[in-house]
Amino acid sequence: MRYAILANRDEPQLDNMARRSLTKDLTIVRQRLNDHAIVLVGLMGAGKTTVGRRLAEKMGLAFVDADHEIELAAGQTIPEIFAQHGEAYFRDGERKVITRLLENGAQVLATGGGAYMNADTRDVIRRHGIAIWLRADFDLLMSRVRRRSNRPLLQNDDPEAVMHKLIADRYPIYAEADITVDSRDVAHTSIVNTIIKNLARWPGWDRLKNEQA
Repeated sequence: MRYAILANRDEPQLDNMARRSLTKDLTIVRQRLNDHAIVLVGLMGAGKTTVGRRLAEKMGLAFVDADHEIELAAGQTIPEIFAQHGEAYFRDGERKVITRLLENGAQVLATGGGAYMNADTRDVIRRHGIAIWLRADFDLLMSRVRRRSNRPLLQNDDPEAVMHKLIADRYPIYAEADITVDSRDVAHTSIVNTIIKNLARWPGWDRLKNEQA
């Protein structure tokens, strides 16, 4: 995989030492990633798409949004798929699309909130990439999802109760991800830099070598 070396417009915010450290970490991750994907998982509102775009830009990789690819494949929006076919149908299509996308090699892939709950999807992510859980607390998630109306799981009379249940059900599974990074109410660039730092120090690179062998 060949990487583009991009000038980052956020770099002037870092002091010289921090900038050198980030550059070193980027070099380490680029050298080790090869044809594997960086896969962002987490609940709706955790920032997977926004952070993913900035991470891909800094890494010089393609950014892919799994939900967008699902809509392209189905010719329908996700709320339409849920309404017409139900969640089970959507999850099966989601699994197939993510499996196909991961065959494309090195990329930053943002997944939908329920994707990582599927054991087969978790397995294919493990074989083809590094799962990073963007963990966010309830208040931050709700403050973000209230701004958008395309969240089919929250289209009910008590979205707060649904979110609490999603946290209870999904966080133990998300915790199986390779790396956990807290999604906070800070500049997304800060989250991106934290991800790169964690990737550079991740002890699981040998696992990827074995998967590739």
